[in-house]
Amino acid sequence: MKTLESRPIQANPLVFAIALGTGGLLSLMVHLNGELAQFGNPLFSSWVAHGTGTVAALVLLAVFYRIARKSGMNPPAPFWAYLGGISGAATVSLSSLTVNSPVGLPGTLALGLAGQLAFSFSADKWGLFGLPKRPLAGRDFVALALVLSGSTLIIFSSSI
Repeated sequence: MKTLESRPIQANPLVFAIALGTGGLLSLMVHLNGELAQFGNPLFSSWVAHGTGTVAALVLLAVFYRIARKSGMNPPAPFWAYLGGISGAATVSLSSLTVNSPVGLPGTLALGLAGQLAFSFSADKWGLFGLPKRPLAGRDFVALALVLSGSTLIIFSSSI
């Protein structure tokens, strides 16, 4: 695997807007799944979320399949790429539990962000899942420490 010393940041405002929008959708998803878990349980919430996601994915697949087929853009996916549903199901179930706890929605999302950063740093360092290896820098640890500090403030300030 090749190693990257640094990654250039592309200053495309649309990419930043999409990323922010995705974060908003994630917050909405966690909230709605937590609400659904109150009327059933986290497993029920996960089943409903993934059932509606399956329907949406099938509709999108039907729409985009022809486009991809005509352009020849169907490279084979590696086996591990199909395992995302497992982590998705665990995420929905576990976040449905924590959002209905004293941690609440902001704490759940803040700690989730810290977990995402920690895992992505590991994936970059060791080149997991086909990513190019990237040595960790001090700023990576500072960023993680700041997110964890912010998570702590969010969780404990809401209980005061």
